[in-house]
Amino acid sequence: MKYDVIVIGSGPGGYVAAIRASQLGKKVAVVEKAEIGGICLNWGCIPTKALLKSAAVYTYMKHAENYGITVEGTVKPDMEAVVKRSRGVAETMSKGVQYLLNKYKVDVIAGFGSLTADKKVKVVDAQGVETEYEAERIVLATGSRVRQLPSLPIDGKKIIGYRQALVLDKLPENMVVVGSGAIGSEFAFFFASMGVNVTLIEFLPNILPVEDEDVSKQIERCFRKLKMTVMTEASVTNVDTTGEKCICTVSTKKGEKTIEADIVLSAVGVQTNLDNLGLETLGIKNERGKIEVNEWYETNVPGIYAIGDIVHGPALAHKASHEALICVEKFCGGNPKPLNYNNIPGCTYITPEVASVGLSEAKAVAAGYEVKVGKFPFTASGKATASGNKDGFIKVVFNAADGKWLGAHLVGDNVTEMVATAVLARELGATGREIIENIFPHPTMSEAIMEAAAAAYGEVVHL
Repeated sequence: MKYDVIVIGSGPGGYVAAIRASQLGKKVAVVEKAEIGGICLNWGCIPTKALLKSAAVYTYMKHAENYGITVEGTVKPDMEAVVKRSRGVAETMSKGVQYLLNKYKVDVIAGFGSLTADKKVKVVDAQGVETEYEAERIVLATGSRVRQLPSLPIDGKKIIGYRQALVLDKLPENMVVVGSGAIGSEFAFFFASMGVNVTLIEFLPNILPVEDEDVSKQIERCFRKLKMTVMTEASVTNVDTTGEKCICTVSTKKGEKTIEADIVLSAVGVQTNLDNLGLETLGIKNERGKIEVNEWYETNVPGIYAIGDIVHGPALAHKASHEALICVEKFCGGNPKPLNYNNIPGCTYITPEVASVGLSEAKAVAAGYEVKVGKFPFTASGKATASGNKDGFIKVVFNAADGKWLGAHLVGDNVTEMVATAVLARELGATGREIIENIFPHPTMSEAIMEAAAAAYGEVVHL
């Protein structure tokens, strides 16, 4: 069968590409070897947020007296019920994507898709049956999977990845989490909130290492308040799983340490799914696990495109979706704006939440900018005080020469919902002075953005 567009992969890059191409009048098919919606909907972004919501509700109930509410009886988590809810949320969202693909008449082809020498797509289904399809354009959106380290071979039982962490039937007493990026920090926070003794191990000097140092230090303090053990500049060199417990050998600045745990969660990042795609057959260029593309996501082979985790840039769902729109609209004859990779927000959904966009203070200075930095703590916020969650702050970084907004770094309740303000303002070229001159509603958490901007210019009133 021949199509105008075939998309390999149905994650947040793939299904968006398929739907948009159909909206623009193309005959489209999407090839998927597993669940519709990819890792994000089924084993990543969505189910983890469901787990974190359960942790938040549990935390509120344990501290209900702080809000004048009496809870009678014992409050305790039911891990089976928590996981069941999380899986239900993921299933609902996956069905939603299936509905959209059907609505826009996108054919779904089940199986593993790869490229052939004559630029066709070969699909091998679950029974091993091979079928070839033709298309004028092929979009690769195969995403990524958990990265494994030699010292942390995942066995799915004692050493686990994020998939197994999402479906544990009971809470362990002790857990070691290796890697403190967004995935590792979210799982460490979830399990610690549910009463597990968690040790978080990070190779670099700060947890959440891609964030501004002030953010990392704030979150480390919050984690320690949860009684989590945080070890930075440390690495797991070996895990002995032969006994009932996992015996972890950890290399630190002060020497070697041994930590005992029921489960070790490896969260050291992801690696791209490029295996057996047929890239070599067509001579498609890739380097260090990333396919090389132009600003419209076309590879060096005309008619073959790549988006999402398998191309340069952060492995984020919203980045993949935006790339999908640009890619499809361009080859359908539109005139989209190239993606500004310096203005992609990142979010971590712990409590307090973390969100950021642009340059950290240190990176701005290293880039040669003279900066104006403003910081407004949520301890001075009426809305944060009323909510009972005052941990965190808003930090903004401006270019002193012209007021250009270089970066925004947010820690606090619901800041992942607020960072889009900074993204939009930066994209439109708003200056620090213009942020101060605009009205933010009161009382809100978001007014701290204006207060932080005012602090950068020495004009803050509420601090």
